[in-house]
Amino acid sequence: MNKLLATLIAGLFATSVYAQTATAPATPVTTTDTTMSSGQSGTAGMTSTGDAKADKKINKADEKEAKEVSKQDEKISKATAKANEKKSKAQSKAEKKIAKANEKVAKADPEDKAKASAKAEEKTADANYGAQKTMIKADEKAQKKIVDANADKAKAHAKANEKRAEAAAEAHKDAAK
Repeated sequence: MNKLLATLIAGLFATSVYAQTATAPATPVTTTDTTMSSGQSGTAGMTSTGDAKADKKINKADEKEAKEVSKQDEKISKATAKANEKKSKAQSKAEKKIAKANEKVAKADPEDKAKASAKAEEKTADANYGAQKTMIKADEKAQKKIVDANADKAKAHAKANEKRAEAAAEAHKDAAK
């Protein structure tokens, strides 16, 4: 069991590393300053091109990207919280139904106990199924929102990269004059 768990964890890390390298930009933006703060995207933090106008455009693109990423992270957080709330409500509802069914079994006459117990098992199974179905739907809805938010984050990143590249190209063009 431990080997299986270790293999699964190693696979998770390997796929996350692969996913990160696969999404890296193919051609980096060339700038003179290569300092990068932790937590920033690959080209963020590279703000000095030697041209104040270009630097201003780059900073504006970075700000827009950060704002969009923050907005999408908030959407992801809300979707996850809403899904967790729905899941806990569904679980609570199922537990109440199960408790009610078990209470009926306890109150049943000795000759009717077998019948009441069978009915309680059926209600328990039905309650658990209903809760699981609700939980699956909540997760599905949250995952759709998360996928959409991540797509919007990727678009914002691509747009920021475009603006950075345009600003850098403009700075190089102005420097060539």
